[in-house]
Amino acid sequence: MIPTLVFDLETIPDAAGLRRLGDYDPGMSDVQVIEAALEARRESHGSDFLPLHLHKIAVVGCVFRDDSGFRVKTLGQAEDPEASLIAGFFKTIERYTPRLVSWNGSGFDLPVLHYRSLIHGVQAPRYWDTGEDDRDFKYNNYISRYHNRHIDLMDLLAKYNGRANAPLDDLAKLCGFPGKLGMDGGQVWKAWSEGKADEVRAYCETDVVNTWLVYCRFRLLKGELDQAGYDAEVQLVRDTLQASDATHWKEYMAAWDAT
Repeated sequence: MIPTLVFDLETIPDAAGLRRLGDYDPGMSDVQVIEAALEARRESHGSDFLPLHLHKIAVVGCVFRDDSGFRVKTLGQAEDPEASLIAGFFKTIERYTPRLVSWNGSGFDLPVLHYRSLIHGVQAPRYWDTGEDDRDFKYNNYISRYHNRHIDLMDLLAKYNGRANAPLDDLAKLCGFPGKLGMDGGQVWKAWSEGKADEVRAYCETDVVNTWLVYCRFRLLKGELDQAGYDAEVQLVRDTLQASDATHWKEYMAAWDAT
């Protein structure tokens, strides 16, 4: 089995970066700086979505599937430095060379990882290899758009046509999976600033499980899994989550059963 890493980021505005690039009163708190920047962005662009290089990574959610089973987790701890979270993500790639799977990873998650890695100087030679160190990576690497070491499901299913993109929440629910629970990406900063880091981390975990389940359905479509294999993958997820005492998995399974 090819080791597979499904990943998703949750980000918050980079207060230190905003201070460095903007003209803010030194007496302002980080929250005040961020709120001022978001308001300015709304006035200038009609949306408070900041440029990708100003998204600070707060959570990295992962599903890892290999011959040892199915695991879902968020990397590190809520208080860990951003550079540590990034290094932990790339360490998994260095060790296992997994297939990466995402939903909009090419449009958001990976560019954010690239910019934030550059800012912190986090090395990831395996990830960036395009054939210089491993000849096989010349023809199949993580960087080139049409190679399959990274599969952006949203981009692929839309036939690389941005006008055809669909939300993960919709597709997951239409496939009979729970979809998003509790919040969405637009609510992460508010929840994080209110001290609800555990809720944000739980939300991110449910998102990567939704992505994995949709990816399993995609593997059924392309014949990589037959019906029995697909059913077994879905049952493995159910069995794993049902064995957990975590509140968010109990809610997730209740929503799944309700479908």
